[in-house]
Amino acid sequence: MPTGPRLDRPVLTGRSRNGGIWSRASGGAALWTRSDWGLVVAALGLSLIGALLVWSATRHQSGSAYLVRHLFNTVLGVALAAVVTRTGYQLLRAMAPLLYLVSVAGLVLVLTPVGSTVNGSHSWILLPGGFSVQPSEFAKVALCLGLAIILGERIDRQAQPGRRDLLAAVLVAAVPIGLVMLQPDLGSALVLGALAFGVLAVGGTPKRYLAAAAALVAAGVVVALSTPVLSAYQRDRLTAFANPQADPQGIGYQTRQVRIAIGSGGWQGQGLFEGHQTQGGFIPYQQTDFVFSVAGEELGFLGAAGLLLLLGFVVLRAVLVAARAQDAFGRLMASGVAVWFLFQVFENVGMNLGITPVTGLPLPFLSYGGSSMFACWLAVGLVNNAHLAARRR
Repeated sequence: MPTGPRLDRPVLTGRSRNGGIWSRASGGAALWTRSDWGLVVAALGLSLIGALLVWSATRHQSGSAYLVRHLFNTVLGVALAAVVTRTGYQLLRAMAPLLYLVSVAGLVLVLTPVGSTVNGSHSWILLPGGFSVQPSEFAKVALCLGLAIILGERIDRQAQPGRRDLLAAVLVAAVPIGLVMLQPDLGSALVLGALAFGVLAVGGTPKRYLAAAAALVAAGVVVALSTPVLSAYQRDRLTAFANPQADPQGIGYQTRQVRIAIGSGGWQGQGLFEGHQTQGGFIPYQQTDFVFSVAGEELGFLGAAGLLLLLGFVVLRAVLVAARAQDAFGRLMASGVAVWFLFQVFENVGMNLGITPVTGLPLPFLSYGGSSMFACWLAVGLVNNAHLAARRR
């Protein structure tokens, strides 16, 4: 047998190199084939319908500017979801603490002079080119990861979370909630609180602790409403819920016009770009807080109900992924996304219908806003990542 340097090792031919490349490519293709396409297509459909609704609400004043930005945000959001999906499951777990700390740093930064005030809330960081970032939106993603990593390891060891674990989880939730309330942004704080409550419940927290947490949240809301924590503008929005006539030329006018728009839609609506209230520009900030009123007026009850079914489908997919997750981290992470979307949809649609206070929360995927769109698509990426990990099991 011939001998010599490296002759006892297999030779890497061009064919085998091509095979390696093909193997990696086919592995990537398999990754996308196994993805939860029902979740992705539903979220994409909502984003594109949202583009039409935003365009209808803004074209009489801004032409196609908001439409183009909404579509750009959607494309970038899908790209972010793809990156999260492509990230290895174990790497995502390892990065969870770092991502949480980065999110908290963003919430701290917005409270400095770097942050800007919009509608009575110091929640934004303005960027060059007319862009802006709202760190509280990304805090929702980070909290899903932070709570999942804290509670998941104990559950995977077949043990219920102890007091120390629960205390750590409460602290992890309390930090971003407290920072968001300092802005102040009651709507985002409520979403974070509901998200934390849902993850703690799924994680097996005893009922007495859940009751105490609910009481703590209720006490926080009472304090926010009865003290100068909220700005005058935000208190007026909440007051208008209980008494729409309290500010007839301000927020009371806005909520009244929203109800008129939805009520005039009937079963089939007045037609896209044909709504009297929408096309007349009677509803301020309709493309953000009140985009659902565009659907109610122009698409009617059937169209608005279809959107709710599609949103419900996204929540249901997250619940199913949570139920099938390979470990507690995936289950808690997907559960957090499901609770987040469910609560935010309920609050946004409720304030359009007049059954919940106006808190300024956007409707996931549909409302105009880059930070909200990016956060929602990042959440889709998290759920899809957990779905793929379960499929590889």
